[in-house]
Amino acid sequence: MTKPTGTKLTGPRKGAKSGRGDSLVIFLHGYGADGNDLIGLADPLAQYLPDTVFLAPNAPERCTNNPMGYQWAPIPWLDGSSEAAARAGQDESIALLNAYLDDVAKAEGIPAARTVLVGFSQGTMMALHVGPRRQEQLAGIVGFSGKLLYPERLAAEVVTKPPVLLVHGDKDDVVPPANMSEAADALAENGFEVYTHISKNMGHGIAQDGLGVALQFLKQQL
Repeated sequence: MTKPTGTKLTGPRKGAKSGRGDSLVIFLHGYGADGNDLIGLADPLAQYLPDTVFLAPNAPERCTNNPMGYQWAPIPWLDGSSEAAARAGQDESIALLNAYLDDVAKAEGIPAARTVLVGFSQGTMMALHVGPRRQEQLAGIVGFSGKLLYPERLAAEVVTKPPVLLVHGDKDDVVPPANMSEAADALAENGFEVYTHISKNMGHGIAQDGLGVALQFLKQQL
């Protein structure tokens, strides 16, 4: 697995439409994609969130199955990697994402309480794992088409409990919709405020209705 130069996450940024950024939305892309895959969502969202800065870091590893994109960790059933390699990749990405969030808060001058993580697929897995373990509580987490990693560890490791919105297509054949219910149940059992939305006739992607629900959540939290 080839890593990009340097040890810090980097990716595209869209400044606040108003020129006065007082909140942050950080997009975490899926397996084989990059920050450019989600930063395009900033334009429609900015119409309603003019004071929000949008960031979309690239994951730290070039993707095994798509060297033009990135991965947060190998996925054994997709790329034939070992479970040990997947765990090692996850651990490294978790550390790098935490460092990135620390750096961004300082650089932008915007606290966790005004920051929302928005993940897609593997990016959702990262958001749901990292967010609740942050010392300073985030304003929220939005997870499209993902799952909760290691739900059995959540009770022992949770530090903060930001509100969570989970969105999933009912015809997703990459990450089954049942994963949304499992994540929602585990989060709710551990005291999180959880909202869910199913996009009808949607596969592994972000539908307009799902994006609309996410916008309402973002407006509420920010």
